[in-house]
Amino acid sequence: MKKTTIADVAQYANVSNSTVSQYLNKRYEYMSVETRKKIEEAIEALQYRPNLMARSLKQKSTFTIGIIVANIIHDFSTKIINALEAEFDKEGFHMIVCNSADNPKKEKKHIETLLEKQVDGLIVFPTGENKNLYVRLHQQAIPIVFIDRFIEGVDIPAVLLDNFSAMNTAVETFRKHPLAIITTSLALPITPRVERLEGFRQALRNKNMLVDERYIKNGEPVEMEEIFDQLFALEQPPKGIIAANDRIFQELMIYIKKRNLRVPNDLQVIAIDDVPYANFLTPSITTLKQPILPMAQKSASLLFAKIKKEQIADEQKLYRFKPIVIHRDSTN
Repeated sequence: MKKTTIADVAQYANVSNSTVSQYLNKRYEYMSVETRKKIEEAIEALQYRPNLMARSLKQKSTFTIGIIVANIIHDFSTKIINALEAEFDKEGFHMIVCNSADNPKKEKKHIETLLEKQVDGLIVFPTGENKNLYVRLHQQAIPIVFIDRFIEGVDIPAVLLDNFSAMNTAVETFRKHPLAIITTSLALPITPRVERLEGFRQALRNKNMLVDERYIKNGEPVEMEEIFDQLFALEQPPKGIIAANDRIFQELMIYIKKRNLRVPNDLQVIAIDDVPYANFLTPSITTLKQPILPMAQKSASLLFAKIKKEQIADEQKLYRFKPIVIHRDSTN
């Protein structure tokens, strides 16, 4: 069976070959809606499929972005991937998503694999343990943008939450004290974990409150019950807890139910990231929401500027976004 070509589509739509080519490359500036519709109908009728390899060779682009997520089970990860996909689709780009599971070796392997596939750029949630690799990639002018995290001493732009502002907002929101914060393990220098703990300390100092390290905890999710037991065994158990991510929040809610604690009477709760079920729980849980869409838009625009070798007007190392407070019943 003869393969359908651009010439076949052009003849069917009664337009030139170059007009079809412009349509396929999403260059619609001087193309009427009627012409676009005719080409679309011709492509559908003839079941035309572009030769992506030939297109890539001609334009020196695979129209593919590689994304390396730290841990795809996090609510923030899935939401930012969804928002990024919409931004890339506008430019005719596709995504390949890899999950490093916060494992530096997997992260390095994914980078090597994606570069072998000749992706046009990378968006990465870095583990913090592959600094030399990222320095080398930056020197090679590989387009890369970090999300959620950054690596000190690596000149790659990062888009992330303003974790210090988030902790200040959280501490200001609580009505009862003492306060505690729990995050996942600090075995790796992962930016949001480190910054949220330090931001919590700063927020307490700003209010002239005592910084007691017994109320500042980190660990793996499987260790959370033991960590919560330690907190509630203190002579003054916490009256408010910040769950620094959705994994910790989930473990905290399980513990609260198991111990028959009343929220907010016995314990006030604030969770980082507005997970869907926070609003459905009884009582509903106050959250600090990350502005997903603006963060995705900034990450995509930075990456496309690097791919196209354009000058970035507001070029800087870190692009921090303020959290959005969703006030609910758990802090009343």
